[in-house]
Amino acid sequence: MAKTIVVKQIGSPIRRPGKQRQTLIGLGLNKMHKTRELEDTPSVRGMINSIPHMVEIVEEKG
Repeated sequence: MAKTIVVKQIGSPIRRPGKQRQTLIGLGLNKMHKTRELEDTPSVRGMINSIPHMVEIVEEKG
């Protein structure tokens, strides 16, 4: 079983650069307080680290 992480959107993409908005969409987030369970890979971690002011890691599984 692969490791997964639960990511929650805590910040709004309004008045943010387009690249940050696209990163949120790439993570599968687009509305405030939405959560998503994603596979824990270096690419996903990099996306989370590029927008730490808009997302938080709620839980790590596996």
